[in-house]
Amino acid sequence: MQDESESEGSGSGYGWWPSWRPTSMSLLKNTEAKILACIQNDVWARFVTLPTQDRIWTLTVTNKRLSKAPEKAPRTPLVMVHGFGGGVGLWIRNLDPLCRSRPLLTFDLLGFGRSSRPLFPSDPAEAEERFLDSIEQWRRAQGLERMILLGHSLGGYLATSYAIQYPERVSHLILVDPWGFPERPQPSEEEEGSGGQRSEVKRAPLPRWVKAVASVASLFNPLAVIRAAGPWGPGLVNRFRPDFKRKFEDLFDDDTMTQYIYHCNAQNPSGEVGFRALSESLGWARRPMLGRVSLLAPSLPVTLLYGGRSWVDSSTGARVAELRPPGTTRVLVIEGASHHVYADQPGEFNAVVEKICDGVD
Repeated sequence: MQDESESEGSGSGYGWWPSWRPTSMSLLKNTEAKILACIQNDVWARFVTLPTQDRIWTLTVTNKRLSKAPEKAPRTPLVMVHGFGGGVGLWIRNLDPLCRSRPLLTFDLLGFGRSSRPLFPSDPAEAEERFLDSIEQWRRAQGLERMILLGHSLGGYLATSYAIQYPERVSHLILVDPWGFPERPQPSEEEEGSGGQRSEVKRAPLPRWVKAVASVASLFNPLAVIRAAGPWGPGLVNRFRPDFKRKFEDLFDDDTMTQYIYHCNAQNPSGEVGFRALSESLGWARRPMLGRVSLLAPSLPVTLLYGGRSWVDSSTGARVAELRPPGTTRVLVIEGASHHVYADQPGEFNAVVEKICDGVD
């Protein structure tokens, strides 16, 4: 299943964090292995080394039945990009269903999960380009000519930017509760009392963990509190993200998923620093993507999937559709799902994505 002949290293320059944090890359590796053991199909897990010598932790999942069937014309692979603070393990409900008819690839973004953790620039354009360069170098190393590109949250922001810069590589762009699209509204006096949100915008209330992270994000890296808490860090994740245990409770009857989230984010910060460079605040981007969607290839099909109970405003999808040529953009809302649509309503999510993929080839 795995090819890990290369040694694991963090590749970062943040050695001043306390050594009393109960985490390590080995613990992350072991927790992730428990999650990936649920996959029923063929998995190839390995580090992909880029020309920069950064390494991107990558999974390729293929239908084991198709590998024994007569050869057919290869189908466009599906590439899935996780959001802020995530990693490949969070797709565990989606990997088997979505590899039925085509190869599925997913990777830990540079600076996150088990991928290398280099220094990121503080300039938002330069930080964004650092992420995009790593994705393009990864694609070249994989030999992918074209792909169906799916991104969740921060991954949706980066996937859109990538599709603008490399239009010939993307057959269909799927954005799942994408972060960083609308411009931050300027509150009027009437809006001040409602937290600066426009009265006509209807959002689900921000989760407790979002408010907690936002309270420190302006002073520190967004997840610094998890690292600063030392041995109490895992307890903080369990307290503020109990939903992750519930989302996967039929797969794991323990704290496997919250431990995974902890170990992904208790390592030395890197991609988190890059995210902070992109962010005006936790919920808003310094370079909002809504102002750039018109730069997407006019013929590129785009589907935006939102959770009906998410704190991300789904009305932004309608604005994306207005800014693009007619008939090229669809907006779907999956009821009963929060921001993590793929885990809250995996059956409906997988069915929608599979239908999109089948429409490509």
